[in-house]
Amino acid sequence: MISVAIDGPVGAGKSSVARESAKRLGFIYADTGALYRGVALYTVRKGLNENDAEYKEKVENMLPEITVEPKLINGEQRIFLCGEDVSEEIRKPEISMAASSVSSIPAVREFLLDLQRDIAKKNNVLMDGRDIGTVVLPSAQVKIFITASPEIRAKRRFKELIEKGVDTTLEQVLNDLNRRDYQDSHRAVSPLKMAEDAVLLDTSELNFEQSVRKVTELAKAAAEKDKQ
Repeated sequence: MISVAIDGPVGAGKSSVARESAKRLGFIYADTGALYRGVALYTVRKGLNENDAEYKEKVENMLPEITVEPKLINGEQRIFLCGEDVSEEIRKPEISMAASSVSSIPAVREFLLDLQRDIAKKNNVLMDGRDIGTVVLPSAQVKIFITASPEIRAKRRFKELIEKGVDTTLEQVLNDLNRRDYQDSHRAVSPLKMAEDAVLLDTSELNFEQSVRKVTELAKAAAEKDKQ
């Protein structure tokens, strides 16, 4: 089995590039960020506030109530939270910020770790997230760190949100992105960082097709090597 681990900051285009690359390669696509967003959505619906002194404890106590399941439907990964398809709702900005908060809780990461690794054991997989190459799949044959400048990432994210009908501004998106970057890279558990053996892919000056081509080339090279 071939595992491709893709990490990088929010708005770098990881998910869209990873999804298309997996489709062309015939690999399973696993969007791990969506799993954390599912947990985050559950806590938001329950009225939890990340500024609450007992936030961490309350989230931990809720974990036995939560089921987050990725399903491949018509070739697309959908996320089900306690049986409900929440694939669109988890993409809202407030859920993105809440996901950053819940992902800093060790118990949440442990809760989802086995699920992520099990997907990779059973399939040729292209998995993206924040700590795939460093923690989740440290033995992945291919590790790629996708990034772009904050301004470019904000513009891409803003366009995506506007197309989905979200009422926001470019300035707000950039502020949220910078705050999310800081939270993800400074958290105590599994912070966002590039694995030592990862390939850096800066997409600031690349279009979508060029980015996908680079990822698929690296994956195909690993697959050929695995056959030898």
